[in-house]
Amino acid sequence: MSGARRIIACILVGLGALLLAAAVMIPTYTVDKVAKTPLDLRITTIAKSVPGEESLVLDSRSLTSPEGSAKIDTNVPIVSQRFLTVEEPSDADEMTVQAGQTLRRDDRDGDSGLLTASVDRVTLNRVTGAPIDASPNGSIAVNVDASGASVADPSQRVGLQYRFPIGTEKKSYPYFDLNARATYDIEFVEESEIKGVPVYHFRQSIPVTNMWDVVPAATNKLTLPAAKWGLEGEEPVTMTRFYTNTRDVWVEPKTGAVLKGGEQIHLFYGRSANQIDVTALKSHLVFDDETIDAQLAVTQESLDKLSLFGKTLPITLGVIGALLLIAGIVLGILSARRDSLTDAPTEQFRAPRNL
Repeated sequence: MSGARRIIACILVGLGALLLAAAVMIPTYTVDKVAKTPLDLRITTIAKSVPGEESLVLDSRSLTSPEGSAKIDTNVPIVSQRFLTVEEPSDADEMTVQAGQTLRRDDRDGDSGLLTASVDRVTLNRVTGAPIDASPNGSIAVNVDASGASVADPSQRVGLQYRFPIGTEKKSYPYFDLNARATYDIEFVEESEIKGVPVYHFRQSIPVTNMWDVVPAATNKLTLPAAKWGLEGEEPVTMTRFYTNTRDVWVEPKTGAVLKGGEQIHLFYGRSANQIDVTALKSHLVFDDETIDAQLAVTQESLDKLSLFGKTLPITLGVIGALLLIAGIVLGILSARRDSLTDAPTEQFRAPRNL
């Protein structure tokens, strides 16, 4: 019987030690594998112009009309929609993100309401969120061919864009701006909360950018009669389109997911970067509540997985392992004591001698 107890004690000690080792190893090795951007992302984000704030759009038809000057519509409801998916090539360490984005005025239907459209692709590191070192590491499509298929131009970029690093810190990061096709720092502003979830608020300022230098498209440099620009005289005047933006993002730091985003975008035509002659687009766009809720739901799944492997499972295994180890040691000690008492010599009874 004592032999069986010793065997059970050894089993308990061994199992307890195994569980304690697993409790230590899981956070060290498993979390590193879990703490990566998921490959099954299919995310739609919608940002809308903030009610009550200035929202201006140049009526492009007024530029081609035979009479009148350029007309700028006011109080225009604007919607930015982006559909993000993960495409090939993607693997355990890298992922290719494709984002189709449209910007449209919501007071017009069909093509008449479409302001811009693009398809962006970039291959990212699944932990850092930064583009890989390969050249090119992405492409940008803003035009279509005769068949209507998008024409992608190779793009080599640095800086974050769609995701922040796993374990985002309170510091500035390089961040790529798709419109300017350039990278500028995005600065940490403050720590706050969105619906009870701690987030880091970052802000990026894009300087006034000559869009003709970025993409020499016809719409980025126009020559029209002075009157069409609202100027005096009859001579043609050439205007260049310029772009500036202030971008705000709120990031869940453990996963690097962007829960909320906003842009104060301004496109204008001017004879120089310092002169706004005609506004093409000016609006403050912010994620709507449905988008924020959807981002929170996706992020919560990742947070739950990180919590399971980083805290809940190690603590549970550690407690069970400690209890089993203690139980095994106690049982072993008790078994040893019983064996020592059983094996001790017993003094035989002797009758007293007669005096």
